[in-house]
Amino acid sequence: MKKITIIGSGFAGLTAVKTLRKKDKQCEITLISPQAELVYMPSLIWVPSGAASKKDIVVPLDNFFQRMKVHHVASEVTGIEAGGRKVITPIGLYENDALIIASGGRFIKKLPGIEHSITPCEGLIAAEAIRDRLKAMDGGNIAIGFSGNPKEPSAMRGGPMFEFLFGIDTQLRAEGRRDKFNLTFFSPAQKPGARLGKKAVKGLLDEMKKRNITTHLGHKMKQFTADKVVTEGGEFAADLILFMPGMTGNTWFDNTDLTRSEGGLLKASKFCEVDDADKVFVAGDSGSYPGPDWMPKQAHMADLQAEAAAKNALDSLDGKTASHTFKIELICIVDSNNKGMYVSRTLKGGLVLPNCRLMHFAKKVFGWWYLRQYR
Repeated sequence: MKKITIIGSGFAGLTAVKTLRKKDKQCEITLISPQAELVYMPSLIWVPSGAASKKDIVVPLDNFFQRMKVHHVASEVTGIEAGGRKVITPIGLYENDALIIASGGRFIKKLPGIEHSITPCEGLIAAEAIRDRLKAMDGGNIAIGFSGNPKEPSAMRGGPMFEFLFGIDTQLRAEGRRDKFNLTFFSPAQKPGARLGKKAVKGLLDEMKKRNITTHLGHKMKQFTADKVVTEGGEFAADLILFMPGMTGNTWFDNTDLTRSEGGLLKASKFCEVDDADKVFVAGDSGSYPGPDWMPKQAHMADLQAEAAAKNALDSLDGKTASHTFKIELICIVDSNNKGMYVSRTLKGGLVLPNCRLMHFAKKVFGWWYLRQYR
């Protein structure tokens, strides 16, 4: 019987499970992650306003794993050995015939004073901290921004920061206290959101101007303090800082011989095979894949990569050469709590639709539909 191990229970890991089980009813699937749960990151943006809570975001996976006949190991991974055939955890070694790594990325926390900021995509606790801080503030300065990994252009997650920015603006207006706050958006990039396309950048900056949001762009970050953001182009006051740093690979990658990209991710082929490794595949934020700089680190892309990785893993165990690739596609709705701007991009071009209530509703409905399969 084929034994396949998956590391991670995020979007990529769970899509790998579904794909494997659809193609092979008998293979033995072991999935290793700290908890048997999925954190639905796209809904974190609604936590500060109270429009979403833990029950909407954290989905227990016990029933899903039972239906899919998955053996879940509740542990962290600390390394691999034997060329990937053994996964090391604090509670034991787990052997496999093929390995799929879907353990996500790690935020680079090297900026001096970064402890004074909140990184929203670190999960529910971070989003709840934003909610509580906003509730406690009578007014002041809020700074929201992101940066990237200079050695890995695709290893950034800027989209959610636009959503937190516009969502907080909408929330404060609904509460009748927007006039007591100054909102500043900052980024080392002169044109933030460039991966979404030129039209999207213009739309985002126009929206900031319309909402009276100050911008501080094109200046390298220097540090944060308890009450300000400091860049090479100057500094500005900030009583609350939301910041999304660039991403790199997991720390346990250091305890492997797996080939890494210059930016610290697992270097992979278009078939999601980790370079110079046998029957080791990667999907989602953990990998560095061939393609354009704008290739996104988002759930949709992780799903596409995981499907290819799972199919190729099964083929490799049947003695076949990897042949399944993934479509490079960016699809998102930049939500602002009551409206949304649709953005899509492929190798053939892109599409941007202006803010409207329909897109906000569509994002809500999609989340409900997507999570049905795991609840």
